[in-house]
Amino acid sequence: MRGPLPPGAPAPDQRAVSRRLTAEIWIVLGLSLGKSAVYAVVSLIAKLTAGPPLAEQTTTLNPSQSPRPYLDLTYQLLSIGFALLPVALALYLLSANGRSAVRRIGLDTARPWRDLGVGMGLAALIGIPGLGLYVAGRALGITVEVQASALNAAWWTIPVLILAALQNALLEEVVAVGYLMERLRDLRWSTPAIIAASALLRGSYHLYQGWGPFFGNVVMGIVFAEYYRRRRRVMPLVVAHTALDVVAFVGYATLPDAWLEALGIM
Repeated sequence: MRGPLPPGAPAPDQRAVSRRLTAEIWIVLGLSLGKSAVYAVVSLIAKLTAGPPLAEQTTTLNPSQSPRPYLDLTYQLLSIGFALLPVALALYLLSANGRSAVRRIGLDTARPWRDLGVGMGLAALIGIPGLGLYVAGRALGITVEVQASALNAAWWTIPVLILAALQNALLEEVVAVGYLMERLRDLRWSTPAIIAASALLRGSYHLYQGWGPFFGNVVMGIVFAEYYRRRRRVMPLVVAHTALDVVAFVGYATLPDAWLEALGIM
């Protein structure tokens, strides 16, 4: 966490270090997923008080930002790029002692095939039950209809959706798992508390989709946090999350409406 002290320098007060780390965590989350969680809570309250039940409401991911195709593409790429700045900040802060942050949290490419295999396995483990949970949530009226893509059709639509999936994966897994768990470990939180904090954060910024996705993402958060605790590698989690979002985003954009309706997604 810190570099070597100059000769004769007094050791820093541990409480001061803890306060600084706590402030750092709040700043990073306030610029990224914590801000999303607050907006998600407000969005859920707005939906619950709007009148129609949750099952009759919708939320849209990846909307078009301009009817002009190349201006829309520019906006999409800018949104993706700026959304990754908190990832850069988290990695920068984790490398303050001179140690590589990407190696510290396992975001490197030291074992690509193993990470790919584990990531795809985790995607299947989470994705298949997750689809069932979404359908069940829609049937129970606790989940809104999620339109995973509303981009206007263009030659760049699918590449941008893939980039958006990768951006989501990097932001969530680096910040909510790698960064947060490392910092809470520095603060000497207990293992159950660290896992719970990571999982509840993941669930909270999905509340705008309803209660079903909240609980589903908490479960996903527990699985991912426990994997990281055991292996200290974020890369398989990034692979898994990217695969899940690519299937959701690109599938929604390309599958016929009849198929989506059969799956309960429309």
